[in-house]
Amino acid sequence: MTVVGPIGLSVRDQALEADVQAGLAAVEEGLLEATKSDVPFITEAAQHLVRAGGKRFRPLLAMLAAQFGDPYSPGVVPAAVVVELTHLATLYHDDVMDEAEVRRGVASANARWGNSVAVLTGDFLFSRASHILADLGPDAVRIQAEAFERLVTGQILETAGPRDGRDPIEHYLDVIAGKTGSLIAVAGRFGAMMSGADEATVNILTQYGERLGTAFQLADDVLDIASDSHESGKTPGTDLREGIPTLPVLRLRALAESSAGTAEDRALCELLAGDLTDDARHAEALAGLRAHPALEQARRDTVRYAEQARAMLVPLPECMAKAALEGLCDTVVHRAG
Repeated sequence: MTVVGPIGLSVRDQALEADVQAGLAAVEEGLLEATKSDVPFITEAAQHLVRAGGKRFRPLLAMLAAQFGDPYSPGVVPAAVVVELTHLATLYHDDVMDEAEVRRGVASANARWGNSVAVLTGDFLFSRASHILADLGPDAVRIQAEAFERLVTGQILETAGPRDGRDPIEHYLDVIAGKTGSLIAVAGRFGAMMSGADEATVNILTQYGERLGTAFQLADDVLDIASDSHESGKTPGTDLREGIPTLPVLRLRALAESSAGTAEDRALCELLAGDLTDDARHAEALAGLRAHPALEQARRDTVRYAEQARAMLVPLPECMAKAALEGLCDTVVHRAG
């Protein structure tokens, strides 16, 4: 058994391991090449998060999906680079919106160079992704454009909040399906499509990626509350401090507003609704959520979506790549604790 990639996927087949490792190494080279500029400062800023590492979850999924066709097809690695570049670009923008100070264990780009440089660097990465994408054909351009529209729509919906009468949890799940699920779905779709897999397989891996992406984000929500900065690579409770209601908070609110809610639930909600830029109040809120059943409910939600992703794989032929994709479901759940 070999662990592949920073996310820690266990692979039990030497040939599959070799293919995936070679693919991820090629993606890493592609990322460094795509983030080079004739202007040294742009190169430094664009490679800031590339060199900081990361899980490379999306390229890993693309490599595994490509196993259902020809994994050596020339479009597989560039497509994986496109997806990861797009993801990295969104991180630069997200950190500006969230005023985050740490990303992947290093200072965020906005903390190091300011918001303007961070936003423009994200735009630079989007442009480089588009340049690579243009060589992959009009279908790939259309798929990426649709996913990008969903991603931006998800971000806008998060900013706007749920409309009157809408269940906040349903709204939030729609938000993360757009913000996270859409791009992870593209990773599965591109990997299968660029390898020449048949249409049914491409559709299965797209739907798998969508559901796994939702589970992945829910696991991040849990980590934001439950982990320390060493474990997650960013400051714990970042979303909490910025007043962004992730699933544990939404589960707490739903409980507090129900007939089963207690005075303690409502008191914690009031604390969360206050000013959490104060370190002491933030620490108190974080400790309260860590001890609350809402966090465990969010973990169960993560498991539910991971199991939905696993169920999507049933029609695929039994092989080591399918077993590895099933293993990704377990890995995502394990991240949530």
